[in-house]
Amino acid sequence: MSLTRRLVLGASLAAGLAAPAFAQDWKAKYPELVLAIIPAENASGVTERYKPFIDYLAKELGTKVTLRIASDYAAVIEGQRAGNIHIGMYGPASYARAVITGAKIEPFAIETNLDGTKGYHSVLWVKAGSPYQKIEDLKGKNLCLVDPNSTSGNNVPRFAMNKMGIDPEKFFGKVTFAGSHENAVLSVQQGTCDAAFNWWNDETESNLQRMARKKMVKAEDFRMIFKSDQIVNSPMAYLSSLPADLKAKIKDAVLNVHAKDKAAFDKIYEGKQGPLVAVSHDAYLPVIELVKFVDTLRKKGS
Repeated sequence: MSLTRRLVLGASLAAGLAAPAFAQDWKAKYPELVLAIIPAENASGVTERYKPFIDYLAKELGTKVTLRIASDYAAVIEGQRAGNIHIGMYGPASYARAVITGAKIEPFAIETNLDGTKGYHSVLWVKAGSPYQKIEDLKGKNLCLVDPNSTSGNNVPRFAMNKMGIDPEKFFGKVTFAGSHENAVLSVQQGTCDAAFNWWNDETESNLQRMARKKMVKAEDFRMIFKSDQIVNSPMAYLSSLPADLKAKIKDAVLNVHAKDKAAFDKIYEGKQGPLVAVSHDAYLPVIELVKFVDTLRKKGS
C-alpha cells in the first residue's frame, strides 16, 4: 500500500472515529434539557398538551427533556437569563423582555395559523349580557390583565389604550393581573372583573374557544368589544450558548414535529394551528420597541 493511500485511509478512519465522539460531546455537558412554557393557561392543561411533544423531543435528541411549567412569565425569562432553561416557549412580549433584560437567546421557531399567517390579536371580553360596547364604557369598572409580560394580555392593550388617551390605572376602578389567560376569562365569568384581555387567532381558535372545548366556560357567554391589530405569533427560543450541533438538532426536531409525530403536534394545538416554521430575531423588533414604549408609560405613571 502506498504511503499516500495509507495517509488517506488513516485520515478517513480518524474522521470517522472523531465524528461520533464530537456528536456526543454536548450530551456529556447536557444530560438533561429543560423546556419551559409561559403560563398562558393553567398548569394541568399545559402538562397534558405538551407531554407527547416532550417525549418526542427526548427521542429525537437522544437525551432527557424535562418540561417546566413556569409560575409566571418572568420565571421563563429569568431561567433563560441564568442558563437553567435551555428552550423557552414565549409570547412575543415575554421574548422581547428577555432580550431587553440581557438573556442570550435565539428564536428559531414560530407558530403559524392554519391559513399560513403568523399573527394573532389581543381582544377584550365582557359578559354577553353586559351593557358594555366599547372600552370607553368601562370607566370605573374592574379590568383583568394577564401578566406584565403578556403580549395580548398587557403590553398591546396598554399601547392601544394609550392611543385612546386612556391611562388604565386612572380610568378603571381596579386593574388586576390574573396570572394566566384562563384565569382572566374566569374572572369575568365569576364577576371579579368586568372585562378581560386575551389572545384570539380567529373565530375558530382563541383562548376562549380552547376553554370552551375543555368545558370550562361557554363561549357564547362572552362578547368581544375590542380587537387589536395583528401581533406576530409566539416564538420558541434556545440559549445562544448551546453547541451548534445541538441547536441544529433541536431546530430540526421542532420544525418537523408536525410530520414526524403528528399526534404529538396536534395534541399541543388541538389541530387548530399550522406547522412551526423558522424565524429570526428581526421578526420581533417591532415588539421590542412596543415593550420599551409601554415601559415609558409605566415610568410616567409611577
